[in-house]
Amino acid sequence: MALIVTVTFNPALDQSLSVPEFIPDKKLKCSQPVSEPGGGGINVARAITKLGGKAVAIYLAGGDAGKKITRLLAKEFVKTIVIETVECTRINMVVEDTTNHKQYLLDMPGNTVKENEWQACLNAIKDMPDVKYIVASGSLPPGIPTDIFARIALIAKNMGALLIVDTSGNALKEAVNAGVYLIKPNIRELAALVGKSELDIASVPDAAREVIDQGKCEVIVVSMGPDGALLATKDLSIKIAPPVVAVKSTVGAGDSMVAGIVLSLANNKNIIEAVRYGVACGSAATLNYGTQLCSKSDADRIYDSIG
Repeated sequence: MALIVTVTFNPALDQSLSVPEFIPDKKLKCSQPVSEPGGGGINVARAITKLGGKAVAIYLAGGDAGKKITRLLAKEFVKTIVIETVECTRINMVVEDTTNHKQYLLDMPGNTVKENEWQACLNAIKDMPDVKYIVASGSLPPGIPTDIFARIALIAKNMGALLIVDTSGNALKEAVNAGVYLIKPNIRELAALVGKSELDIASVPDAAREVIDQGKCEVIVVSMGPDGALLATKDLSIKIAPPVVAVKSTVGAGDSMVAGIVLSLANNKNIIEAVRYGVACGSAATLNYGTQLCSKSDADRIYDSIG
């Protein structure tokens, strides 16, 4: 199977816990926190491993939280290349209110990354042999230029690798302008790419076609939450919807979708099969609380039910 590399510039140690009820100005008794590695590319590599594939996760890490991420990834048998940072890695929290069945996501800002640190990530990609797929995913912390994914696009072209980008804002725009294989925007991110403040679902196919027609992106997979995803290439436009499931958490669903897509492509599946499996993986992730991502058994079962 072709080698898959993921890159994460803004990782996090995700801590999931629950409280009987989220009430202001009261001391809340919490469950024991469950810690998991987090951040776009890290989650993609974790999900690929859960699905029976292999990926190498390149990421920045600093302080005790960064060290714990590396230990946890080792327990999950995820191969890693760690770029140490002076600043500590952030810690995010997912809090479940068990009485009201609501979930609160506390997403902390990343600390400033030095130029030599993010440059080391780029060098690590360049030094990887036989790479076929590069997944650059997640937000950018302070200190990292917004053209970082565009720089990776150039590296990917020089290596003969296919780049998959899952980010937002100017970083996504600059990546698309540089030329990538696949992007996975949500509807809001797609709207920004075509210069609009918002899009309704009916307008998504035309907006995706507009980006495709610019000739700088071969595949767009628009994430539409419970409505599934729209797959767009120069030759086709297909909506792929998952079955209705009992959603417990949407955290990591997008990363699980990307994992299912890239793993399927690496296993020589066509793009329709790959996105269908990606949708199944994203839906499977919602069956778990916190940041547990998808399981192979759930993903395979849901995949078989998608028409």
